[in-house]
Amino acid sequence: MPDFTIDLVSDTSTRPSKDMLAAMAAAPTGDEQRDEDPTTLALCEEVADYLGKEAALFLPSGTMCNLIAFLVHCRPGDEIICASNAHVFGSEGGGAAAVAGTQFRTILTPDGIFSGADVAALARPLRHRSPRSRLVSVEQTTNRGGGAVWPVDMLADVAGAAKEAGLIVHMDGARLPNAAIASGRPAAEHAATVDTVWIDFSKGLGCPVGGALAGSRDFIEAAWTWKHRLGGAMRQSGVLAAAGRYALKHNIERLAEDHANAAALAAGIEDIPGLEIFPQTPETNIFFLNVGGTGKTAPEIAARMAEEGLRLGVENPTRMRAVTHLDVDRAGIELAIGIIRRAISG
Repeated sequence: MPDFTIDLVSDTSTRPSKDMLAAMAAAPTGDEQRDEDPTTLALCEEVADYLGKEAALFLPSGTMCNLIAFLVHCRPGDEIICASNAHVFGSEGGGAAAVAGTQFRTILTPDGIFSGADVAALARPLRHRSPRSRLVSVEQTTNRGGGAVWPVDMLADVAGAAKEAGLIVHMDGARLPNAAIASGRPAAEHAATVDTVWIDFSKGLGCPVGGALAGSRDFIEAAWTWKHRLGGAMRQSGVLAAAGRYALKHNIERLAEDHANAAALAAGIEDIPGLEIFPQTPETNIFFLNVGGTGKTAPEIAARMAEEGLRLGVENPTRMRAVTHLDVDRAGIELAIGIIRRAISG
């Protein structure tokens, strides 16, 4: 297995720190399924408070958070409106269709952000022979949109149009903490106009596993049933929840460092001939490298980088992705700039 000294393939590459591991080892535990795990219960309360919702549920993965939300909100044959490059549409194994029996109706948008007018245009009138528009899904930040941050007023605009059409609004908040830090607006403000929302612990927050889904108490009660059905119910989950509690306390404010590092990395390579950066100035911790004009393919460049201990994501033959995170500091970014320049320019 390759040993990448500088791994920028994803913020899921983060590994728990010594202090996080110590918190996990010391966590008081009990039976989660009987509401007897004090660490998990505390985490759920903290997440609900962070997101401004009544209750929250600890789950093994973000994909399960989205899937359970769809299963609770939708019925087979219902339709979900989302961006054409949304993670729920293209990167979750078709779970919404395979398990929830729903289909997607997508909005073409390069940065993953759309308007209330877009929603109104796609919301179907009730007809016996048509799928029923049921839910709007927004992603904060937008992964395939290069880490773009939905402005709070745009979220309110979409939510207003959704409510007008009788639709539920769900937020895939995998990187919502990044949006909160980049915008200077609390996470609860971003989540105020959506019905349900979740955050991921295993991305920029540095945990080994887990996410937490939040909403009304009635929603979370229904979500518990699907947690059992999907095999997500655990026992002494406090060992994992302790990592999330540590992250909420120690790893949110520092996300600003990851954003600054992404901007520094992009600035350090933007003048390479034939290379295009999207977005040109990263808002958060993600950006893409379009290498089609360099005379080399993305796999060729990745192989050269790997020789010097650097990994970026290869999206397709001409596109790569860089994601900064807490395991790569500014010194690592400076090294990465030199490696990328050598790999592309020779």
